[in-house]
Amino acid sequence: MLDLDTIFLAIGEYSLTYAQALTGVIGAFAVLAFAALIALVTAWRARAQAREDAARQQAAEQAQAQELETRLGELTRQQAEMTGRMATMAEVFGSRQSELAKGLRDQIEGFGHRLGQNMTTQAQATHDNLTKLNERLAVIDAAQQNITELSRGVVSLQEILSNKQRRGAFGQVRMEAIISDGLPSDAYTFQATLTNDKRPDCLIRMPNGAPGLIVDAKFPLEAFNAFREAENDSDKKTASQRLKADVGKHISDICERYFIPGETQDIALMFVPSESIYAELHEHFEDVAQKAYKSRIVIVGPSLLMLAIQVVQAILRDQRMREQAHVIQTEVTRLLEDVGRLRDRVNNLQAHFGQANKDIEQIVTSADKISKRGTRIESMEFSEEAEPLPNTMRKTLAAGE
Repeated sequence: MLDLDTIFLAIGEYSLTYAQALTGVIGAFAVLAFAALIALVTAWRARAQAREDAARQQAAEQAQAQELETRLGELTRQQAEMTGRMATMAEVFGSRQSELAKGLRDQIEGFGHRLGQNMTTQAQATHDNLTKLNERLAVIDAAQQNITELSRGVVSLQEILSNKQRRGAFGQVRMEAIISDGLPSDAYTFQATLTNDKRPDCLIRMPNGAPGLIVDAKFPLEAFNAFREAENDSDKKTASQRLKADVGKHISDICERYFIPGETQDIALMFVPSESIYAELHEHFEDVAQKAYKSRIVIVGPSLLMLAIQVVQAILRDQRMREQAHVIQTEVTRLLEDVGRLRDRVNNLQAHFGQANKDIEQIVTSADKISKRGTRIESMEFSEEAEPLPNTMRKTLAAGE
């Protein structure tokens, strides 16, 4: 058996026993084993770290994939939600557009109906006015025809005055035409019989029980025609004296026959059926006109007789207006009420037209906004600064969510 204390190796003073050598060998092996162990541990740790890093990287990748999947799911959900909202909005807009179109159609139909009624009323009023205008034109045409016929009668005046009977009838007819055209039928009487059994050509009744006014149409024209036809001074002087005598006698006859106190006026009208005769009488026989004036006889031609009849007509109208003052007042009050109603209806019509124009402007504005919003919806152009939705639409969208 080997003794471990035996010297294995001696070098000078240094000696190495087997125990020391064995211990050294064992130490060397131990160091080598420790070194190998350290290397093995280091390699294991490196592999473990690599596996840990790989696991960590895999976990990170899995987390990223899961997060990406979550985000894709959220986007898909948001897209579905947006699609639902778009469908709800399209449905709401379609419903509102249908209601707006119906309201617009109803308003336009109502406006057209009112406009048609107004046009019918205006057409009826225009028709009535044209009818009245045609009637007045017919009256004017009739008056023009009367004037034409009167002109023809004036042209043949000389022929009529050449015959005494025809001359008297012509003066009577002209006088009757003037008076009947200017006065109502109950205001005069032709060939009336007075209390003295005399019959003047016309008796005009005055209002308030006043005496009547006499009109005489039998002017003596024989001497006047002789005065016109005289060729020399001697004949003209003879005709002038005859004219003065005849007219003077006729003035005296009127005063004696027709001036009855309390029954007739103390003034009478002597009608001359020609303006030319009237003018020559006042131009060449002023003394005759003065005698008639002093005898309260007024010589009148057609124009002056018309003027006198108009004065009488004004007096009669004034009297009747006084008698019918309460009726006139009532009619004026009704007329004012009609005018007030007409003014109110015109104001209402103006307000309706103004409201209709305002409604149409608002409808056009709403239609423009709907068109713009439809264009934006079609092109999917939404902005954060868009106008907020109405409360009813927000509630609808919330119910859809």
